[in-house]
Amino acid sequence: MTSSDYPLKVDYCGVCSLPPEYCEHGPLFDKCKEWMEENLPDEYARLVLNKTQEELEAMSLNNSKKKQTRGGKAMKNITKKQEVQKQVIVGRSMRARKKYVTLVRGLKTCDMNLKKCSKAFGQKFACGSSVTGDDEITVQGDVVDDMMDFIVDELGIDDDLVVDGGDIKD
Repeated sequence: MTSSDYPLKVDYCGVCSLPPEYCEHGPLFDKCKEWMEENLPDEYARLVLNKTQEELEAMSLNNSKKKQTRGGKAMKNITKKQEVQKQVIVGRSMRARKKYVTLVRGLKTCDMNLKKCSKAFGQKFACGSSVTGDDEITVQGDVVDDMMDFIVDELGIDDDLVVDGGDIKD
C-alpha cells in the first residue's frame, strides 16, 4: 500500500471543473488541454504527452461528434411535399341494379380532412358516407350535381378544380 498524506490536494480543471484525469471524458477536452498546458504543466505532461498518437486521435474523434440539437431525430426526416395537381373528381358508380353511390376523389390534394368532409356529406345529404380509400369518399345515393355545388360553396374549393367524372367503373 502506498502512504498518502491526508488531506489530499486535488487540482481541478479551470474549464470543466473536473479533476484532470477525467477531463478527457468531458465535452471540452480541447479547451481543457490548453488550460492544463498553461496552468498545470506537470499534469499535462503526465496525461496528454504520455498517450500514444493513436489514443489522441481516437479521443479527438470522440469529442468531435456533434451533439443532437433540440427537436430530436424527427427534424431530419422532414421532406417537402411533392407538387400534386389539385383536382376534385366527383362521379357515380353503380352499386346494385338501379342503386348508385357517389365517389369523391382528390379532396386530399386540396388539404381537406377526409373524415370531416365525409361527416359533412352524410349530414347534408342525409345518407351514409365513408372514407373508402387513401383519397376517396363514398356517399350513398346519386347526388353528383348537389355534391359539386356543396364542395364549391361549403368547402371553399375553387369551381375550376371540381370536375364531373361521370360514371366511374371500379
